[in-house]
Parts: sequence; structure tokens; C-alpha cells
Amino acid sequence: MLQYILLPIGFALLIYGASILVDSASALAKAFKTPNIVIGLTIVAFGTSAPELIVNIFAAMQGNSAIALGNVAGSNLFNVMVILGATAVAYPLLVKSSTTWIEIPLSLLSALVLLVMVNDSILDAGSPSMVSRSDGVILLFFFLIFLAYNIQLARKGDLSEDFKVKEMSKLKSALLIVGGLVLLVAGGRLIVTASVDIAERFGMSQRIIGLTIISAGTSLPELATSVMAALKKNTDIAIGNIVGSNIFNVFMVLGATSVISPVALPAGANIDLLLNVLVSILLFGFIFTGKGRQIDRKEGIFFLILYIAYLMYLILSR
Repeated sequence: MLQYILLPIGFALLIYGASILVDSASALAKAFKTPNIVIGLTIVAFGTSAPELIVNIFAAMQGNSAIALGNVAGSNLFNVMVILGATAVAYPLLVKSSTTWIEIPLSLLSALVLLVMVNDSILDAGSPSMVSRSDGVILLFFFLIFLAYNIQLARKGDLSEDFKVKEMSKLKSALLIVGGLVLLVAGGRLIVTASVDIAERFGMSQRIIGLTIISAGTSLPELATSVMAALKKNTDIAIGNIVGSNIFNVFMVLGATSVISPVALPAGANIDLLLNVLVSILLFGFIFTGKGRQIDRKEGIFFLILYIAYLMYLILSR
């Protein structure tokens, strides 16, 4: 019974810790004269993926690699099919040229790279199927390329969003950074421990609980950001946030996780990874259907129906 109380407490600590970390780190960076756009591309972007990263690190360190891989795949699927789908139903999403031709293809590339990397046994018979430490280094290298691309966009002035940074003293910022990290670590540990207990109690695999409960919970920052952007009709920010998060999750989150501890491929996970590739292809294709370059309500509804069907598959296959 205790784990049902600890799980939501863990998510609350995780999300609140990420929020404090972003605000305080942004304020400290601003105190050192860091441009707002650089803060947005690094600290703020990292902050929305910090929950996935912390949960994955604890899962990998405790030998629960099925949770680590399921969290990344599940978060990416939840981001597109649920968050983007629901946002498109509420308000059609206009897609910028750079998002269409660079960021969405990069998201598709990340899905394909992950699918290939984790299936070592297919490419090299006898090798264990996992994201190894060397694979993790390669993923982090991809992440650095993506970060360099964003910085280049900022220099050209293609990114117009101005991130508001809270003002606070350097000492307060430093103390809050430590406090945010403590909350993140405490929340991540509670989530992994409680989730493993719940999975065992109901006879669920760690893969499924990672794909559902954990991935949905760690995607709450992306959900909040996209909903607020859509309400303000900043739909290019809404879709850019989701696509950027998916790239972060594979290249940075899974890359860092596997460097710390290799992530093995659990049984049945290739279905999730193949769906991740398919959803990325659909997202790219939907941009060119209908009027203009956008994701409209019908396509948003399709994504939501597809996610419901996927959940039913997971429930029936557990």
C-alpha cells in the first residue's frame, strides 16, 4: 500500500525539483551575463528532460534497465501521440521550416539510431543486445551536434523566443540548485523503487511500467510547456518543445544513462522502438497533408487513437 503513496510523492518531488533547478540555474547563469537564448537552449531544455534522466540513472544503477529504456521510448511516444495529439485537437499546430526539415528528421534519426544500436544480436550474432557504454558516447556526440545546431540558429536570430529569467542573488541561486538536485534525486529514487514494487505486485513487467506510468509522469514538464504555448497560440514553440525533448531523451538522457550503466534490450521492446520510428515518420508526413504546413485536428485525433490502441496492446500483452 505504501508504494501507491510514495509514487505520486516521488513525481511531485521530481517535477518540483526540476522547476527549482531550472529557475535557480537560469538566474545564476544570468548573473554571469549569459544571454537568455543560451540559457533557454541549455538549462531550460535540460530541465524538461531532467526527470527522465534522473529516473533512468537510478533504474540503470539498480539493474532495472527495462525501466530505463521503457521510460525513454514511452516518453517519446507519449510526447507525440498524447501531448502533440491533444494540443493539435485543441488548436492546429503550425510547423516552422527549420522544424520540418531539420528537427523532425533529427527526431526520426534518433529513433532509427536507437533501434539499430540496441539490436546488436541481429547485426553481430552472439553479442548481447544493449545500449553499451560506447553506444552512449556516440549518442552524447549526436547530442553535442544538436546543441551546436541550436546555438547556430540562435546566432542567426532564427529563435525569437525570449526566456524570462527570475532574478536572485548568486548565493540563493547556488543553494536552490543544490536543493533542486536533492529533490530530483529523492523523487527519482522513490519513483523507481515504488514502480518496481507495483510491477511485481501486479505481475507487470518493468518494461510496461516504464512505458506507461513512469513515462507519462516524467513527461509532465513537456505537457505543461506545450499546453501553455498552445493557449498563447505559440504553436511553433509547442511542437518544437516536443520534438526537441524527443531528441534530448535519446541522445542526452539515454546516452548519459548507458555511459553510467549499459542498458539491455528487454523482451518485446522492439515493438516500442519500431512504433517510435513509425510515429516519427507519421509526424513528418502529416505536415504535408491538408492546408499549409501544419498538424491539424484530424491528425491529432489519429495520434490519440493510436496511443489508446497501443495501451490496449500493452495491457493485453503483459
